[in-house]
Amino acid sequence: MAGNFIEHRDSGYYLVGSRVPIDRIVREYRDGEQPEAIRSHYPTLSLEQVNGAIAFYLGHKDEVEKVMAEREHVEAEFSKSHPTPAHLKAKIERARQQQPARRS
Repeated sequence: MAGNFIEHRDSGYYLVGSRVPIDRIVREYRDGEQPEAIRSHYPTLSLEQVNGAIAFYLGHKDEVEKVMAEREHVEAEFSKSHPTPAHLKAKIERARQQQPARRS
C-alpha cells in the first residue's frame, strides 16, 4: 500500500504526484502530529497519502532516516556557504515578534 504513495527521486523520497518530500511528513509525525493535522498543512495531499507516507516511513525507517540525514547535511553546508544577510535576519525577527503566540 505505502509503495503506491512514495517514489524515490534524485535526492530522496517524495509523495507520488507532488513536490512534498517524505521528510516533511516524517518530521511532523515524529513531533507528535496526527495524520489529520499533518494533512491540513499540505492542502494538495489526501489523508490517504499522508497515512501512506507514514506507513512507508515505519516500514523503511533506517533508509528514510539516512536520506533525511543526508539532506540535512547538504542544507547545513549550503547555509554555511550562503549566510542570510543581516538585514533579512532583522526583518524575519521583527515579523516573528509581531506574530501572536502559537497555542500548543
